[in-house]
Parts: sequence; structure tokens; C-alpha cells
Amino acid sequence: MITPKSQARRSAVQAIYQWQLTGYELKEIERQFVEEHGISKGELSYFQDLLHNVPTRLEGIDAALQEYTNRPIEQIDPVERAILRISTYELMEHPEIPYRVVVNEGINLAKEFGATQSHKFVNGVLDRMARKFRAVESQAHREAKS
Repeated sequence: MITPKSQARRSAVQAIYQWQLTGYELKEIERQFVEEHGISKGELSYFQDLLHNVPTRLEGIDAALQEYTNRPIEQIDPVERAILRISTYELMEHPEIPYRVVVNEGINLAKEFGATQSHKFVNGVLDRMARKFRAVESQAHREAKS
């Protein structure tokens, strides 16, 4: 079963992708997703958080992402870019969500929406980012595995 947060991320990836390609107003994209895609009350709040805060914090998100990619952000596939931006925002702004959840959700979204091998790229970027933004949590996880 897909959790409301997972469904909110799924919808947010599609909405951010649309925003990246069209530049439409976020309120219009939100209205479209709520009316046409039937976003439930359980996922609406988190969907709104992602949809409105990722673009608002885009400069910081993209600067953080750029450290872990080998090409300019604009050259990353738009689907992967949307996933990475959302996941980066979560790593930076939602410490209550375990970093492994953020990474796994990003991988699953890349498998669902991205190109054949995009989940490997997303995994590599997010795993390295987690070491910086969630250093204590990441270190504890690595120590527990060894």
C-alpha cells in the first residue's frame, strides 16, 4: 500500500516536472492536480509543501545538487531533475524523515517515471548528499551495517 506521503511525492514529481517545462503558476498546477488527479486530504498538505517550497528554495536546492552531479542542473533529464529537487528539499528541510526513506522514495520514483537506468543516477546523487546533509544519521547507519 502506498502511504499518503509517498502519493504526495508521486504527484509532486509530476507537478514539478510540469512547472519546469511550462513555467505555469504553481497555484494553477495545484488546482489542476487537486481537481483532475483527485489528491486526497491525507496527501494534500505534503503535496502543497513540496510543490510550493521546492521552487521557492530552488537556488539553494540546485546549488546543493550541483556539488554532486557531473553536469549542469539544466542538462539533467527533467524527470530526474524533478525527483532530485524534491529529494534534496526533503534532505535539507525535513529532518524528521529518515534519509533512507528519502533516498528510497527517490529511487522508486525514478524507477516509475525515469529512464531505464535513471534510478542508479538518482541513488548515487542522493546517497552522497545524505552524507553531507544527514551526516550523523548517515554515519550511524554505516556503523550499524559494519
